[in-house]
Amino acid sequence: MQTLVSAGALNRGSADIKTQSETQVPAELSSWLVRVADARDKQAFTHLFQFFAPKIKRFGVKQLGNEAQAHELVQETMSNVWRKAHLYDGDKGAATTWVYTVMRNAAFDMLRRLKAKAEMNLGDDIWPLEQAQAQSEEDSLHFADHLMEKQMLAYVDSLPEAQRAVVKGVYYQELSQEQLAQQFGVPIGTIKSRLRLALAKLKQQMGDQQHD
Repeated sequence: MQTLVSAGALNRGSADIKTQSETQVPAELSSWLVRVADARDKQAFTHLFQFFAPKIKRFGVKQLGNEAQAHELVQETMSNVWRKAHLYDGDKGAATTWVYTVMRNAAFDMLRRLKAKAEMNLGDDIWPLEQAQAQSEEDSLHFADHLMEKQMLAYVDSLPEAQRAVVKGVYYQELSQEQLAQQFGVPIGTIKSRLRLALAKLKQQMGDQQHD
């Protein structure tokens, strides 16, 4: 599994880029940024891209681990430079410092996405989700017509809080599992496993009631 770098490593990496390139910085960098901000000057942006892209790519390969993500970092960074050039203030710092800050923020965002994806994949690895989902969908057909009944609502209310929230979200509020995952801030695998466990408990409760 790819190692996700720390914030300190990102800061050190961007500092290394600045040190290596300091003696080669064109004097026009600040004016290029200003021209992009004021006039959306594509030629000035091209100059900025040609100067920064190789450096951002090297940083991306080192910190993110592969060329594909490094290319994505270049595109995201320079897109942000184009959109946010008006925020650059030459009186507060060098153009290189500003662009590398944009780059570092973009890298942070990418790392957060990678971490979230890794956590979602972990959730999928823990549970046999395809089989469980198929079972959940089959069980759903059996329970859907009964969920609005008073007794069934009592069964639902007796579930653990996390499972109860998922059942009510899916069947009463008609939310998708993806929407619930976003709402609760958990991987979708967790939502699927909670639903599977909840349906199993409801089925067991209904069976016990029938035998009473």
